[in-house]
Amino acid sequence: MVIKFPLRHSRTGKHKRIVVMADFIPPVRGGQISSGEDNGQAQDTAGPPSTSRRTPPSPTGTKKRDDASLRSAGRARRPRGGQGKAKSRKRAGAAPSQERGEQQPKAAKTGTGMPAAGPRASATPLSATPPSPAIDPGARNAETSRPDQRPDQRRPDRQAYAAIDLGTNNCRLLIARPSGENFVVVDAFSRVVRLGEGLGQSGALSQEAMDRALAALSVCADKLRKRNVHVAHSVATEACRRAANGAEFIERVYDETGIRLNIISAQEEARLAVLGCHVLLEQGPGPAMIFDIGGGSTELVLIDTTGFAPRILDWQSVPWGVVSLTESVGNIHDSVDARAAAYAEMRDRVDQGFAQFARRIAAMREGGLRLLGTSGTVTTLASLHLDLPQYDRRAVDGLIVPADSMRSISNRLARLSLAERQNLPCIGRERADLVVAGCAILESILDIWPAERLGVADRGIREGILRSLMAGGRNLVPTLAVPHTEGTLR
Repeated sequence: MVIKFPLRHSRTGKHKRIVVMADFIPPVRGGQISSGEDNGQAQDTAGPPSTSRRTPPSPTGTKKRDDASLRSAGRARRPRGGQGKAKSRKRAGAAPSQERGEQQPKAAKTGTGMPAAGPRASATPLSATPPSPAIDPGARNAETSRPDQRPDQRRPDRQAYAAIDLGTNNCRLLIARPSGENFVVVDAFSRVVRLGEGLGQSGALSQEAMDRALAALSVCADKLRKRNVHVAHSVATEACRRAANGAEFIERVYDETGIRLNIISAQEEARLAVLGCHVLLEQGPGPAMIFDIGGGSTELVLIDTTGFAPRILDWQSVPWGVVSLTESVGNIHDSVDARAAAYAEMRDRVDQGFAQFARRIAAMREGGLRLLGTSGTVTTLASLHLDLPQYDRRAVDGLIVPADSMRSISNRLARLSLAERQNLPCIGRERADLVVAGCAILESILDIWPAERLGVADRGIREGILRSLMAGGRNLVPTLAVPHTEGTLR
């Protein structure tokens, strides 16, 4: 694949056309690409999870989640000066932060008008979205770090790939380079933007929400330029799918940042989530369930893991995420009874949304059920299970938690007041008003697929996008041929 787009020369200011070769396909192990990160030690690949118990690292001294970068692999070259042969090299990046969503692969550890039923058909490949230029300099000028070197002359393993996931609640960025059979994270970013705030009532994205999202995407654009990313895939999910002004917002993002967002379907969202985290599933026979609790929707995906790559057997997406479900019950009176009634109402709405899907897969709920969740809800509850003083991704990603413990924590949070939840470590003000809705969704999922243990993944769509890009657009996770039928909120 050849991607062409103009760049402004860093010294002359004139535009020139750059040809970026995007046909590099790294070696694939068993039909899958694993991921890793270089923290100055041996690279930790995201292959099949280990069955051994690993003690979570001490959270003491970990950084607070913020806009932070990770240590890049290898060394960054400075532009050549007049001496020609003179070179100086330096280490790039800093020690990894504990921002939610940053890529630090690890093996597994122990420690209502709703959508119509999801499709049920034979599994066939779903064409992957081709990579696109990371940023369009026509909107905002970008510079090249090596004017004397054409991008198509660079070593393929030095090519930087990027993935942006603009969700209903968060804006996330991940930049990585291939490294053998793995990929090494160069930079990452995550910010709560609440793009879907008020969407259920107005049917449109509010000006304040769009401004917050644009501010975060501007940070992403700056990072893409800084890291000289030329191949990226940027996606928007449920909020932009449902908003009457979603397409208008996409154009505004392009005009102001140069980032071209693609509004993906719920089907593609589910596929990318599976591709990004399925390596953390526990080994075992029979089908497994992977779920993603987002801000505006929740996806449940039943997969077969007997082949070289996971095969999607059935799936369902409902428009209940932590933001949409919280707003659906309105303001809750600050009393124990009112909070209990609101929680029961949330549970009922989610149960109705997944009712047909639950009936379809009932016959498969036999033997040792495996369950893996990727969302802020499961990582937050896993942190509370570990009693962490602050969020530590290294301790959470790949953790295996007893399902009963997650239910107990969910019920305890549902009884607490907003102020009491705000004072809990790993929740704070940003998540205190949304975490109860996530708990309601999680408990419904545990009813549908009553596994004894729950795997926790702090990875998902972004990692799935990167794997697709590095695989040259090949579809690593087949999905169902029948298109998903969208539902409406009530």
